[in-house]
Amino acid sequence: MTTPRADRPYAVVVLGATGFTGRLVAEYLARTVGVSIPWAIAGRSAAKLDEVHRALIAIDPDCAKVAVLTADVGDDASLDRLAAATRVLLSTVGPYARYGMPVVRACVEQGCDYVDITGEPAFVKETVERYDEAARAKGLRVVSCCGFDSIPHDLGVLYTVMQLPEGEPISIEGMVRAKGGVSGGTWHSAINAFADLKAAMKSARLPTTPLPGGRKVRASKAGLHYDRKRRAWLAPLPTIDPWIVLRSARGLDRYGPDFRYGHFAEVRSTAMLVGGAAGIAGVAALAQFKPTRDWLLGRINPGEGPSEEVRAKGWFTVTFKARGGGRDVVTRVSGGEAGYAETSKMVAESALCLALDRDALPPHTGVVTTAMGMGEALIVRLQKAGIAFKVLEG
Repeated sequence: MTTPRADRPYAVVVLGATGFTGRLVAEYLARTVGVSIPWAIAGRSAAKLDEVHRALIAIDPDCAKVAVLTADVGDDASLDRLAAATRVLLSTVGPYARYGMPVVRACVEQGCDYVDITGEPAFVKETVERYDEAARAKGLRVVSCCGFDSIPHDLGVLYTVMQLPEGEPISIEGMVRAKGGVSGGTWHSAINAFADLKAAMKSARLPTTPLPGGRKVRASKAGLHYDRKRRAWLAPLPTIDPWIVLRSARGLDRYGPDFRYGHFAEVRSTAMLVGGAAGIAGVAALAQFKPTRDWLLGRINPGEGPSEEVRAKGWFTVTFKARGGGRDVVTRVSGGEAGYAETSKMVAESALCLALDRDALPPHTGVVTTAMGMGEALIVRLQKAGIAFKVLEG
């Protein structure tokens, strides 16, 4: 028997709190909720957890009351105890393809909601295949990609769709610009994905099962092109984000009878376009062979990340051009440094949304996207937290 949600000692547990992003998440919660709700930090090393706990107390002395729990992704019993003690488990332990599935298993079996910051298509697809039915049966929400992958894109498209007439075909292009740094966890996840591009591409394919009512959801076929109005090159961006957006569109009738989405990097100079493409191609090529892959992995260690100064200077914008029902709309989601400052905020607010806003959530359960599982309730939270959702035109 699992413990009822209302009787669990913690609203949120942050697993991986000693890692780079996990610590940022814990510090964000210390600054924003303090001890107004019961929450905990968790990880494998008691000594490192104690160091993080002291940092939280320096932010708010009352955070001495924040619980410190030990758990190891290689120890199922410890994960079961952790999941049974909380309403929401927030995991920053990656790469998720290597460490994530035991955590999801514990959450589903012990009856708690789950959020993470993965951008790994193979992991998300496997999570859907293994745990969607079981999570739906228990009324749970298992929500991956709750950081920059893929909240600005997924919720930005939802926000844009809400500005358009219902019941009409909709076409949207998302255009991404960002400045920031890279952490060891993200770097290792990217290199491992490059190492098996065939599997990554296969994982990113949408289901082919027909949708009710003959609805259509399709990826844009637009390739590299120049947008004269924006004075920028738009280069197709093969991240997990368009897959998440299209998955939301398949799950939500509000996206209309015929929905199409294209996802692009917005590049303002030809030199930057060529240099960026060459750099990505070079990394992908080196990742194919173990000696060069190991060399790449050694460039940044897990747990390392951009400095506070780099994060302070970072920013992101995702602009959406949309057409539906004869109406043209341009919207934008924007914020600070995307990969870590805003990602820690996004995943923390996602966990708080699941823990505290149950009555405002959409009815969708199972392994869901942020648009399906939290929707407008999370948009409201993120707006209050300083992430802008705006209509620019239309």
